[in-house]
Amino acid sequence: MSDVRKPDARETALEVLMQVDSANAWSDGGLKRTIAKNKLDSRDAALATRLCYGVIQNRMLLDYYIGCWCSQRPERLESVIRNILRLGGYQILFLDKVPPRAAVNEAVEMTKRHRREKAAGMVNAILRKFAANREDMPPLPKGSPAQTLSLRYSHPRWLVERLLSLIGEEETEAYLRMNNQVVPTTIQTNPLKGTPEELEKLLRQTGAQVEPHPWLAGCFSVSGTGDLEQLSAFREGRFTVQDAAARLVATVAAPAPEDRVLDVCAAPGGKSFAMAMDRRDRGQILSCDVHPHKLKLIDSGAQRLGITSIRTALADAREEHAAWLEQADVVVADVPCSGLGIIRKKPDIRYKNPRDLAQLPAIQGDILENACRYVCPGGVLVYSTCTVLPEENQEIIHVFLSRHPEFRRETFTLPGPVGLCDGEATLWPQRLGTDGFYICRMRRKA
Repeated sequence: MSDVRKPDARETALEVLMQVDSANAWSDGGLKRTIAKNKLDSRDAALATRLCYGVIQNRMLLDYYIGCWCSQRPERLESVIRNILRLGGYQILFLDKVPPRAAVNEAVEMTKRHRREKAAGMVNAILRKFAANREDMPPLPKGSPAQTLSLRYSHPRWLVERLLSLIGEEETEAYLRMNNQVVPTTIQTNPLKGTPEELEKLLRQTGAQVEPHPWLAGCFSVSGTGDLEQLSAFREGRFTVQDAAARLVATVAAPAPEDRVLDVCAAPGGKSFAMAMDRRDRGQILSCDVHPHKLKLIDSGAQRLGITSIRTALADAREEHAAWLEQADVVVADVPCSGLGIIRKKPDIRYKNPRDLAQLPAIQGDILENACRYVCPGGVLVYSTCTVLPEENQEIIHVFLSRHPEFRRETFTLPGPVGLCDGEATLWPQRLGTDGFYICRMRRKA
């Protein structure tokens, strides 16, 4: 039990890291809840988020260095001590604005506040080693490229080996490095509520750093805002938060104003919102999800954005709904996936058990098999994931098309450096600066 004291950014980060350790919780949800509970201001909330994500992004490397100067293996340390050491080590190695001496002293005080006085000396000694050797840390053990890259960038070896086989060593290292960098948030202007120029002006007035997206019209990269949802421009529905890669799914779907659209795995609604905004809220979009609470997110998001063309329905994307058969001009299936393309935003994903991921292609295939039944003759079927692995992307499509000769891939063009695509595109973070994504557009014979 810690002493009574208003939690600050470091205590908040520690609390979330311990939740991740003990309950295998997701850090993003834990941060949102804990920041609200601890009533952090925007500055402390941003620091807590950076500390928590930074430790998770570099956890394997930090534990290796801790092990170099600790008589116990890091995994044998009590969770609170292990995470205090990780927090201190991360600040010393990666945050230039935090003086090493301050990081050491704060870690020692945190140890005492959590009534682990006997461990305070060990924490002090280990973190002083971090500080003294900051510019000359112990060398990583010699090994294969996969072993070295895995430890240097704190990604599991199985994933590094898979990436090496797909894109080679140079691009794999670039991908891993990007996953550990701070990512600006991409937002899309809501044309129902104003122009990009008006939105940019409003955001700059809040002190936010705003840059037009280099190749996606109406979108901006923003940073320095704290919680975007607290901005008046967000509450007024002037923009929606969505990465450029996810935004491109709506571009590929490209429904005409009169088209009937079915989004079978819609929550939290970003792709439905983008299609509705592209059509200036004309036509009809049916947005479905299997979880009632997620449908509420879509409903509330549509209301905030002033969108009236979306209605929601509770539905399992793997189960047939007879009333929908051949009724949609455009069907979008953004299926559940490993999420390996969004590690830079959800760093915990890298530590998923690969055995759990092995079950996903069967689910993805089932959803696609069901979704295709809703496409009317001559209609469009779009399949997408936020991962880069062929077994969840190209291989799913290959099997599907071999079973369904009535469908064929259809060429599309994406803006900027992507350009012309022969029916499918894999978007790599290190190449485009977007999330990792796969998008495939198929046309059913008329």
